[in-house]
Amino acid sequence: MSRRVTIKDVAQAAGVGVATVSRVLSGGSASPQTRERVLAVAAQLDYRPSALGRNLRQRRTGGMGLLVPDLTDTFYGQLAEGVLACARAAGEPVVLGSTGGDPEQEAELIGMLLEQSVDRLIAVPSGDAETWSPALRAGMTVVFADRLPPSVPSAEEEDGAAHAVDDLLLLDGLPPVPQSRPLDVPSVVADDRAGIRTAVRYLRGLGHRRIAFLGGPGHDRRAAAFREAVGEPVDEELVVFGTGSRDSAYAAASGLFQSSPDLSAVLAGGNVLGEAAVLAARELDLRVPQDVSLIMYDDVPWAELCSPPLTVIAQPGRDMGYRAAELVLRSGGRRPRGVVLPTELIVRGSCGPRRSW
Repeated sequence: MSRRVTIKDVAQAAGVGVATVSRVLSGGSASPQTRERVLAVAAQLDYRPSALGRNLRQRRTGGMGLLVPDLTDTFYGQLAEGVLACARAAGEPVVLGSTGGDPEQEAELIGMLLEQSVDRLIAVPSGDAETWSPALRAGMTVVFADRLPPSVPSAEEEDGAAHAVDDLLLLDGLPPVPQSRPLDVPSVVADDRAGIRTAVRYLRGLGHRRIAFLGGPGHDRRAAAFREAVGEPVDEELVVFGTGSRDSAYAAASGLFQSSPDLSAVLAGGNVLGEAAVLAARELDLRVPQDVSLIMYDDVPWAELCSPPLTVIAQPGRDMGYRAAELVLRSGGRRPRGVVLPTELIVRGSCGPRRSW
């Protein structure tokens, strides 16, 4: 595919500055000769300003977007239900996208939403600050849900997709967002620290000392809360991460059980990881809770159908989505404050006293 023609290409071919092209295309002042030359070059190069620039000038809304890592994940389905319920009440259309937990795919979807003039976005982020700077630079209202991206300052130049957004902003005279500034975006998240701390205390009360954490993408805060809850020294061999897919989660759980046969309890950082831990324990003939106790972050319907039913850290997925949609709909005025929602430890049958050796 050929590269999209940008405003810079038009300026270079016409022998004028980008600001001059911006003025001509937006109906501003320019000499007749310059106007004619710029319009001729734009037509020759088949340059088409995107809908983003037009709608930013006219302050028109293009609805709201919702980006989640996995549409098959039950928790993200609950979150999406909350967003859709709030959006319906407000009469707002919603564009839904799945990032697959891939920052590059996430960046592409952000660019697509900008091109479609979507000016409000709720996201469970996978990328870092660089991934999200184009949306903020374009004036999009963003609210993060469930987790936050790592705010890694970078002086490096953004990729071609970000430059395409820069062209649109130059056309509309919008200022850039400095790359070295940490993201300042409201969020709606669960109280991971309290939830993990309560779970670890519960396991400690049952006599467990060799407790493992099984995490995935976006679970850095939960892993940090786990390390804080178990205290020093932390055995890093008991803190294991998968890459996000179900196969990776199963491999991580199976590897954890086989490499640390003396562990007596596992805290899974999400429902996909909890599912993997149950399957891996079954394949390795580990009895729950006689041989290993399990606690899973997220209360999903199948957790009660396990044998035994899983003890979980429940977080309000639907409420999280609804509150995130409320925040993103508050346009203008002061920046809305973030929201931290409570978690609850629901005790079922997957935890028991530490096994004796």
